[in-house]
Amino acid sequence: MEQSGTSTLLQGAVQDLASSVVSALRSGDHTHVLPAGTEEAGDVTLAAVRVLGADALLPGTLLRTPPDPAGLAVFRKAVEAYPPRADAAPTVRWSHWAMARALHRADPSGTFERPDEPGTGWLDGASWQFLTHQLAVLAPLALPGEDDGVTRAAGRRTVDVARGFVRAVRRRDWRQAAGAGRWLTLLPGVPETLGLRAGLEFVELMGGQDPQVALQLEAARLLARTGALV
Repeated sequence: MEQSGTSTLLQGAVQDLASSVVSALRSGDHTHVLPAGTEEAGDVTLAAVRVLGADALLPGTLLRTPPDPAGLAVFRKAVEAYPPRADAAPTVRWSHWAMARALHRADPSGTFERPDEPGTGWLDGASWQFLTHQLAVLAPLALPGEDDGVTRAAGRRTVDVARGFVRAVRRRDWRQAAGAGRWLTLLPGVPETLGLRAGLEFVELMGGQDPQVALQLEAARLLARTGALV
């Protein structure tokens, strides 16, 4: 019962944080996305930051604005509190790596030791369904001008990601569709027949009330507006 209650609290905290990120992306004001200091950031809040990953700093990253020092301290505390275990799944390792990259971008003079980039072997030969699912989980890596292993793997399989986007929409898996759509705003050679813009509008209509879906859609909108590889 206690575990169920904690899970519910975490889900609510993740949704609240995602809503704050969406609001910041839309308004350009990211000052209060994260709590105003590490003392106010309890375990559930830190876990929520870890779940949302690098996207907790997305407004500053995409809008190229200086980070809020107090919020950045909370983000750093979350990175340090939840390192991947030795047996962690590749997506967990990559999510942690993406958070470390975001932390270094926001605070290049910091002392946090950035981990080595994980491998991408688990994506080699992956089915298009599995690939799309994994990329949707790793949507925080979908940023302009990056050259990490996951981004390169996605760039080699644009058509497969497009197929996965269509499948996710048909299955009404709005989170996966939104994450795949975010990647597709960056990837080269997206088929014009996909109708990505209309597809994303449909995802917003059907699933945009979910803050985690809205976050990916707002990110995709900003990426499309500023240009994919600038």
